[in-house]
Amino acid sequence: MISRNLYILCVLFISACGSTQKLNEKSTKLTDEQLLDTVQYHTFQYFWDGAEPVSGAGRERFHEDNIYPQNDKNTVATGATGFGIMAIISAIDRGYVSKKEGVARLNKILNYLKTAERFHGAWPHWMIGETGKVKPFSAKDDGGDLVETSFIAQGLICVKQYFKNGNQQEKQLSALADNLWKGIDFNWYRNGQNVLYWHWSPKNQWQMNFPVKGFNECLIMYVLGASSPTHGISKQVYDEGWAMNGKIKSPRNYKNINLQFFHQGDAKHGGPMFWSHYSFLGLDPNGLKDNYGDFGMETKNQALINYQWCVDNPNNFKGYGANSWGLTASYSVKGYAGHAPSEKNDLGVIAPTAALSSIVYTPKESIAAMRYWYENKKDKMWGKYGFYDAFSETDNWYPKRYLGIDQGPIVVMMENYRSGLLWKLFMSDEDVQKGLKKLDFESPYLKK
Repeated sequence: MISRNLYILCVLFISACGSTQKLNEKSTKLTDEQLLDTVQYHTFQYFWDGAEPVSGAGRERFHEDNIYPQNDKNTVATGATGFGIMAIISAIDRGYVSKKEGVARLNKILNYLKTAERFHGAWPHWMIGETGKVKPFSAKDDGGDLVETSFIAQGLICVKQYFKNGNQQEKQLSALADNLWKGIDFNWYRNGQNVLYWHWSPKNQWQMNFPVKGFNECLIMYVLGASSPTHGISKQVYDEGWAMNGKIKSPRNYKNINLQFFHQGDAKHGGPMFWSHYSFLGLDPNGLKDNYGDFGMETKNQALINYQWCVDNPNNFKGYGANSWGLTASYSVKGYAGHAPSEKNDLGVIAPTAALSSIVYTPKESIAAMRYWYENKKDKMWGKYGFYDAFSETDNWYPKRYLGIDQGPIVVMMENYRSGLLWKLFMSDEDVQKGLKKLDFESPYLKK
């Protein structure tokens, strides 16, 4: 029997050579397991080979055409860095890199985060890779970003848990991760109210004025705020803020597929698919319930509606169907857009991350899309870091570009589908368990 690492290398070598011949000579196709390995490995390389070189952290974007916005090539994205940290843990566990290599890279990233600019513990949305200084995301967004910071914290808790019983170097890495996440002052970002605000900066204070309410990508921020043993928030902040004093309950359906929660903006049939990805890379939605609803049902049904909308294709875009679906925030034909199932927000642009990162909710539909794109569209859709960010058959638009926040969830959710690794790490953390109990959540992970 060949070793697991040798098996992986053989599969990836075949993939890199452009062949889809299975190791078993009876078939000309990759098995599902080989296909998952191929996609997960190559997508992970965005955070390994493609990382920002000085910090080792996740870059905002990578363009194979080498055309970038001004001074943006080595911009570090906080959210992508958090997702990348989780992807590296997955890669260590799966044998894509050695534990020694992975620990060295994680130490590099975490020490960069330790010295980077922070604002009451929160990192900015963007940082300069070489220095860790804030790079303004917009004119007034030049300080702390609590949502993106929470994506980092989600990854840091996984690092803490994965290495806490390791050798001396690994235990030191675990302790550093724990220290960094506990330095985030969630309570400050209440702005004195019972809600969490997205942004604050020394120059512009609270002028961004974005109190976070209702279902979007931000649930993890409230869970971590409740979990923080150093700068925690009360259940009242969750109830009045996120849950809007119960107004978050907004039952509706599409083709008898039910949604329970109010989704921000024009989201009658659910918002962009990343709303059911980013918060749930570590936070396992399966069996996760609170006084307002069932998050396992909400995340799965958002994916099912997203899929069904593309199958129904009410706007009659070219290329939509059961094997090619997925609407989320991504590159778009004209810039960047939050694609979602509505006549207004469906622009004929499919983002592979929407379907691939939904594999934990819709395995059959996600693997079908993955296989179709890999076997039939690889020449247009596949590059050195896996599937490109987005495409449109209607506009014959196939840009050879990647975004870090879309790459990360693919790797992490594939790992959660295959092993549950990141879910098990995050949900086993003692502080997270206390936070979930504080908010009156139910979960199979919670100790009685």
